Amino acid sequence: MTDLTRDAVLGFIGGSGIYEIDGLTNTRWETVESSFGTPSDQLLFGELDGQQLVFLPRHGRGHKLNPTGINYRANIDAMKRAGVTDIISLSAVGSLKEEYAPGHFVLVDQFIDRTFSREKTFYTNGCAAHVSFSHPVAERLQAALAEACRKLDLPHDVNGTYICMEGPQFSTFAESTLYRSWGCAVIGMTNMPEAKLAREAEIPYATVAMVTDYDCWHPDHDSVTVEQVIKVLTGNAEKARNLVRTVAPMLAKRPEVDHQGGDDALEYALITHPDARDPALVAKLDAVAGRVLNR
Repeated sequence: MTDLTRDAVLGFIGGSGIYEIDGLTNTRWETVESSFGTPSDQLLFGELDGQQLVFLPRHGRGHKLNPTGINYRANIDAMKRAGVTDIISLSAVGSLKEEYAPGHFVLVDQFIDRTFSREKTFYTNGCAAHVSFSHPVAERLQAALAEACRKLDLPHDVNGTYICMEGPQFSTFAESTLYRSWGCAVIGMTNMPEAKLAREAEIPYATVAMVTDYDCWHPDHDSVTVEQVIKVLTGNAEKARNLVRTVAPMLAKRPEVDHQGGDDALEYALITHPDARDPALVAKLDAVAGRVLNR
């Protein structure tokens, strides 16, 4: 990793309450237009001890959008247009391991994508690209989150696989058992294709998976219900706000180029010859791919 040489603009994607942080000043909700449609909500810009933060309620304020209905491309494109340099996802999940009880945080390092009804790439026909995604989480962000969890004495584990299902229904018992046999740690409905698109936009990304339930595999717990999820979510939200407040100053400075995090993911990824690229699509990619398209 290179020396920390420039200011970071941290973006947080998560529940509607994560931005209610003591000390957040100069706040403003702002509409950020995206060439890929409408983001989940306006973006909240603010400062924490002088540091620039940007928040996006993933489901919209009031939880208007189900996981499939979220426009993930517009969300990531809007964050890029807002100047966000790094994204931390705060996401409610079900636990697939005995040791990850409700209230536990897992700083995941891998994903399995089981979604099937979502737009998963910016680079459709007319401008094809293939980015590396073998290590989808930015180690620099994950390490800072782990240190913040330790400072706050939050129950957490570092590393684990997040399997993303389509939803909005919860898993069947057979599905939950299958995912456990694969060694998955947690299950959720929102981090795919969000993490893929962040990589395609050259924004380092990390996930805080906040356990709300044991999915439906656990013999000593009832099948997951919205009522029990909401109950645990309330407690997790306060932990998440404290985590944001603690981790933000740790990430105030960042490398000029975070190679592992994907700052240069597009360096050799664009396959379509410049003469064959669709001008209309290229115009839409001005934010997420401008670094390589404009040189």
